[in-house]
Amino acid sequence: MGNASSMLTQYDIEEVQDHCNNLFSQQEIVSLYERFCQLDRNAKGFISADEFLSVPEFAMNPLSQRLLKMVDGLNFKDFVAFLSAFSAKASKRQKIELIFKVYDTDCNGKVSFNDILEVLRDLSGPFMSDEQREQVLVQVLKEAGYTKESYLLLDDFIKVFGNSDLKMEVEVPID
Repeated sequence: MGNASSMLTQYDIEEVQDHCNNLFSQQEIVSLYERFCQLDRNAKGFISADEFLSVPEFAMNPLSQRLLKMVDGLNFKDFVAFLSAFSAKASKRQKIELIFKVYDTDCNGKVSFNDILEVLRDLSGPFMSDEQREQVLVQVLKEAGYTKESYLLLDDFIKVFGNSDLKMEVEVPID
């Protein structure tokens, strides 16, 4: 699975469906496999960071460097699992877990003030000074009941994002 010259068997499709909690239909998995094979230019069975950057929408994303750390070297099953957070069928918790991982760059299960500041820097670019970013973040954290020294856990993200209407959906074209 993952080699452009191979085809997915029914067993492979069902295995991938199980791996992604049935968030994609069999047709969508076949379409995702075709896209995976296009990205996997050397038919290695995984997609490198450079191959991900060949997707214009991905390369233009201000968080692309953070996302690359999450997706570099994914095989097909893990590629689909990563994309499953963007499925219309994904739960809010699955979407929030992905957002948390974007912020938790050192994968220690907690997000610090500096972790959030780095994401804010990626998102705002040169339009804000470091001082402005820090002031905004201190104020936002204060309003949410946190301090600069606080560490946010996944449960905190769930509490903050849980009542929002998260729109993180990617449509999978089916041929």
